[in-house]
Parts: sequence; structure tokens; C-alpha cells
Amino acid sequence: MNRQHYSYTHYASKDVAEGFDNLRFSGPIGRHLLAEQETLLMTAFAPLGTGAAGHPLSGCSVVDVGTGTGRAAIGLARAGATVVGVDASSEMLDVARERAAAAGVSATFDVGDAHALPFPAGHFDGAVSLRVLMHTPDWSRCVGELCRVARRRVVVDFPSASSLAAVESVVRHVRRAAGHKVEAYRVMSERSVTAAFKANGYLVVHIHRQFVMPIAFHKAVGSLGFTRGLERVLGATGLLLLAGSPVTMVAER
Repeated sequence: MNRQHYSYTHYASKDVAEGFDNLRFSGPIGRHLLAEQETLLMTAFAPLGTGAAGHPLSGCSVVDVGTGTGRAAIGLARAGATVVGVDASSEMLDVARERAAAAGVSATFDVGDAHALPFPAGHFDGAVSLRVLMHTPDWSRCVGELCRVARRRVVVDFPSASSLAAVESVVRHVRRAAGHKVEAYRVMSERSVTAAFKANGYLVVHIHRQFVMPIAFHKAVGSLGFTRGLERVLGATGLLLLAGSPVTMVAER
């Protein structure tokens, strides 16, 4: 795999790692995104846990691929899951370990590549990879690896090709070609991701579409009440079904 691809080089930075959470999850919209993400993961993996001792994911093992600063991994571990977080960036993993220690939860964080996970087939009950496929050099290969190491369920998300994120994606590619340092992410179709799961023996059992308007727009406004109101109106018109993004998919073997 090309280690000079921006998905490797951009995050191999202490400054990027330490500023990542503030950039992604600060403010009312960032906190809303984090809370909704955790709710989606709890719902997706709840069937795999025993619920022992009041922990819904007790007895469930999950690998978080492209864990970054460990947000998803820490939430899953707090709910009782046995979690391994994997990321290509050791700098991001340093922050993840610090955050897990501060949260008082136990999770393992190791360096690894989403294109070739260092685990045997069926090693985990479930696998999750958030905000990763949009950046990886070979997203379908990553889906194959997630399906290989998980016995039962896989959760991924991606920006939809039918959403306004497609416009931002084009702008970023143009800016990157002009020499700007940006993450020139890809948008993806639900059909192509569903087909990739099917090719690996998985069936998509749930799809969640988050916003009609881009996340950057909602963050610029900075009002959760405005976001909820606007998205409720747009959703009532059917636009969420047609152009909602990001898309979260839950697939099951």
C-alpha cells in the first residue's frame, strides 16, 4: 500500500492527533455527532452482548479499525465490550491511550493497517470502521478485511455520493491538486458498499442517514436547535432518504 497517500501522512503528526477531537467533536454539533454515533454503535452491537452486570456489550469483542483517538473504542469498552483499536498512526494511538486512561476504561490500541489487519479470520464478534473508507486508498479491500476478522456484525460509515458532500469532495480534490494540504476524501454509493458486503458474505440489515445539509454547514451555524429543526423539515420532504449523509451501514453474516 502507498504509505505516501494522504490518509497515512496527514495523521502521522502529533499536532493533528492532539487537535483532532477539538476539530471533530467540539461545540454543540460535534457533541451531537458523538452522542448519535455512540447510540448507533450501542444499537448495532447490542445483540452480540450478554448484558451482564448492567453492561449491554458484556461478552462481546469488537475491533475498531481506524480508531484514531479512540472515541468509538472507548464508548464500546465503557459499555462492557472487549475492544481492540487499530490505526496506522502511532500519534493518534498515543492520544487514544491517554483518553482511555482518563476515562478509566480498558481497551487495547495497536498499530495496524485497515488493508491487512493482523488478526485471524473470525477473531472478533464485530468490527467497526468510522470515517475511514472515505479516505483509504482501497476501500473495498478494507471492507473485505473487516468482514474477514468479524464473525457476526460490521459497522461502517461514509459520505453519500448522492449528497451535498459530493460537491465538497470535488472542491477538496481541486484544492489538493493545486497544492493545498487537505483531506481529499471520496464519496460512495450505498449500492457499491452493499455489493462489497455481499461479496464477502454479509447482508446489510440497517442503514442510517444522518443529515441533508453538510456537517460543515451545521457546525458553522453552531445551533443544535436550528440543526434539529431544519433537518426535521428537510427529512419530512423525503430529502433525507434521497441525499442523507453520512450513511452508516450495519451488516450481518
